[in-house]
Amino acid sequence: MNLPNVITDLTNAQNHFDSLAYANCFSESAEVFDEGKTHHGKAEIQQWIEKANTEYKATMKPLEYSEADEILKAEVSGNFPGSPIVLAYHFKLKDGLIDSLKITG
Repeated sequence: MNLPNVITDLTNAQNHFDSLAYANCFSESAEVFDEGKTHHGKAEIQQWIEKANTEYKATMKPLEYSEADEILKAEVSGNFPGSPIVLAYHFKLKDGLIDSLKITG
């Protein structure tokens, strides 16, 4: 599967529970929509993923990527009910970074 570099970097950061590397995949003004909440900017995104990593210990296994739609489907495993599940990561990329990410089930 041919993923944009930043999405490969994001997956690697998630799988190593590296919240700083994860946040560095995003633009300064990026937004993440997950579990009904919006997280604005790199600092908030880093706080959100740090908390999620501590709580869920989730890892991602990419399954398929649509370049046209900028959607990654990934199997996510961790400490949460229903694990593993397949989630869709809806990206908006800008200048080699993630400008927006919406995670849906």
